[in-house]
Amino acid sequence: MKIKRDDIRNIAIVAHVDHGKTTLVDQLLRQSGTFRENQVVEERVMDSNDLERERGITILSKNTAIKYGDTKINIIDTPGHADFGGEVERVLKMVNGVILVVDAFEGPMSQTKFVLKKTLDLNLPVIVCINKIDRPEARPEAVIDEVLDLFIELGADEEQLDCPFVFASAKDGTASLDSEKQDENMEVLFETVVENIPAPEGDEEEPFQILISTIDYSEYVGRIGVGKVERGKIKVNDNTVIVNKEEPDKMKKVKITNIYEFEGLNRVAVEEAKMGSIVAVTGVEGIHIGDTICDVDNPEPLDFVKISEPTISMRFSVNNSPFAGREGKYVTSRQLRDRLFKELNTDVSLKVEETESTESFKISGRGELHLSILIETMRRQGYEFQVSKPEVLFKKIDGKKCEPMEKVVIDVPEEFMGAVIEKLGKRKGEMVNMTQSNGGYTRLEFSIPARGLIGYRSEFMTDTKGNGILNSLFDGYEPYKGEIASRSYGSLVAFETGTATTYGLYNAQERGFLFIGAGTEVYGGMVVGQNPKAQDIEVNVCKKKHVSNVRSSGSDDALKLSPPKRMSLEECLEFIDDDEVVEVTPENLRIRKSILDKNKRYKSKK
Repeated sequence: MKIKRDDIRNIAIVAHVDHGKTTLVDQLLRQSGTFRENQVVEERVMDSNDLERERGITILSKNTAIKYGDTKINIIDTPGHADFGGEVERVLKMVNGVILVVDAFEGPMSQTKFVLKKTLDLNLPVIVCINKIDRPEARPEAVIDEVLDLFIELGADEEQLDCPFVFASAKDGTASLDSEKQDENMEVLFETVVENIPAPEGDEEEPFQILISTIDYSEYVGRIGVGKVERGKIKVNDNTVIVNKEEPDKMKKVKITNIYEFEGLNRVAVEEAKMGSIVAVTGVEGIHIGDTICDVDNPEPLDFVKISEPTISMRFSVNNSPFAGREGKYVTSRQLRDRLFKELNTDVSLKVEETESTESFKISGRGELHLSILIETMRRQGYEFQVSKPEVLFKKIDGKKCEPMEKVVIDVPEEFMGAVIEKLGKRKGEMVNMTQSNGGYTRLEFSIPARGLIGYRSEFMTDTKGNGILNSLFDGYEPYKGEIASRSYGSLVAFETGTATTYGLYNAQERGFLFIGAGTEVYGGMVVGQNPKAQDIEVNVCKKKHVSNVRSSGSDDALKLSPPKRMSLEECLEFIDDDEVVEVTPENLRIRKSILDKNKRYKSKK
């Protein structure tokens, strides 16, 4: 017999990047009494890893739970970047509704459309939270119309269109049903969740099922599976089987050693969990995302959401530069292979393939940011390796070569529009819409091949003097658009191995921008700067000034060097050409030629 568990609500908070999801979760935690009054709590407490804090973005979806009266609200904070869309897709299987957060000034953006589409596909009810209502330029009424237009565009039914709207300022911790004035707290939002998000339904007497949507790992207990109890009850020490819908024949018996429910930021051990609860279970070695934990006598796997395919790939190889092994802790192909395959346990959007070489692996992901976060994480863990230029993954559809397309939305001041349109035109971008945005900005919408965006973001920041905002979203596959002109600049390549001198760098800087300063160790074939012209130039940055016993006037004047351009990982990946790789170590990022020897390089180009 099916029953409703009125004491529980399971929700996900979804939105475009920077619209305030994590700040909103902060306030819900604070106002529900999760923290003591005198407890010191960091801002964006849910962004728990270092990379999330540094970049101000959510990368991994995370679970928390709060109490409101007699109701327990399980909340999942999700990423807003399109590159981490896989995180959003899979956690939506755990919830019964979502809070869609939309900026009161920016309105719905590209990722808002993506997450809302996934929500409507699963037929989940939506609460729209118009956030940042305290912004001086907020335009709530217009944003409501834009949100409803988006619902209609995505084919929402009447029930979904009749969703409640809440106006909030997550920063101030206030919310209201009236866009003109705010209440003192977020009581309204709590009430709206309890009233409009349905309680989980299921049969407590039937054999249990848990669909695993997230995998965590602990050094002490091994793998931890996180998912929702779809039906029945599960107890500690129960004998269960793991089964997957894709491979129903492969079953594995496991014994549940611990069950945890979420309370605030902690996991609390419980003896049993009933239908509707979101739980973490241990003792489930060998479990994967999408698996179902079932009763031994009734192994019935549940359907899992189909995760969108990767669109971009890179090669990760063992570092073979002259400086290999100096700075990294893990440098062998076996260590690199183990680490990459381990990542598959927790990242459903990633694909790792062996190549013809045992020292190189093909890694495919959802975008440059997706892969660069993996590189940065591995680098911080002590891995040393090298990566190639990102490439898009082509597909054959009806016998035609097709490529991934991106829908790009750009907000830019009018004075920079010309440069943006010209550059994207050269990269096979087609403008599909142009509207006047607020505050002197114009919104441009383009359809562009994914490969046309590789290497463009840093150019975009230069062309708009840092004033432009660029958002992109995967937009399906279309027939191949033809060749795109290669980069318009070349590299300054070190001529020999040694230490860069001020004298050598002074002569080299006349040829372009430098990436290194005096005293930096270099090797032959390492890229030390950028040539504004589209050709590579060999420079001798280790050159020393010849000493003579004749003094001439002015010869002792100090040489002035321009400050070197320090490149971030993303900038390095955007800079490199097909014949270059980025050497990644825990301490340094170096750009180098794939073939270090000058003569062999010359022959290979013939």
